[in-house]
Amino acid sequence: MVQLYAALWPKNSINQTATVVVIICLIVTVATYRAWPRRSVRREFDLPDISVVVKVSDLFDQTGNLVIGFSDTFDTDTTSGKIISPESVQGQFLQRIYDGDRDRLDREIEQALMGVQKVGEEQPSTKAGKRRRYPIGTVATLGSPGRRYFCVAYSYLQNNLIARSSVNDLWEALNHVWDAARQFGQRKTLVVPVIGSELARISSLDRDSLLKMMILSFVANSRQQDVCKELVVVVHRKDYEKIDMLEVRAFLHTL
Repeated sequence: MVQLYAALWPKNSINQTATVVVIICLIVTVATYRAWPRRSVRREFDLPDISVVVKVSDLFDQTGNLVIGFSDTFDTDTTSGKIISPESVQGQFLQRIYDGDRDRLDREIEQALMGVQKVGEEQPSTKAGKRRRYPIGTVATLGSPGRRYFCVAYSYLQNNLIARSSVNDLWEALNHVWDAARQFGQRKTLVVPVIGSELARISSLDRDSLLKMMILSFVANSRQQDVCKELVVVVHRKDYEKIDMLEVRAFLHTL
């Protein structure tokens, strides 16, 4: 733009200087706006007609159906923090959705898993907590049609009470979550945390990669058959500095 102006008005040095200043200010303003750290990004898709939102917030402050990650034993005991950490998503789910009523949560999970074939059962002497194991990807659908909670087993809780998961386990679990949302979610907004980034750490992927993997799985499944109208991926506030939101926005626009 500066070169064009200089070619058309080569002798008007005052106007040239003013024009250069204006152009530089405009460039800096636009660049700053585009590069400014964001706490939320959104992408609207035409085919299929869906939206994907990534936001920094509290998972349990969101409206819509929630996805809660569990281990393959669906343990819920947060009493001492030895089996399930009270600070984990599972622990917060118990406190904030079930008001700490673990007996009611256990009953509803057991009812939701009726008919699901278990893959093994530990002996009382080998593992604390629940001992019945279910396949990775098993979803216990709780709640009512007004709001569903999709509790998905994506990690293997070892007998030493350390959770272990993998990229394949997470991909399998996500596929089952989308299936459950199709069946019970009534196409309502589906809210999911960045699964696999905490106690069941999938060490081969950082948070950025886990986030992108979840979005890719959702979009790919939605192009086969509708899952819901909107997916909201919630990034915990303490993880904000570990997620490059500009990179996430660029990734969304490549899909």
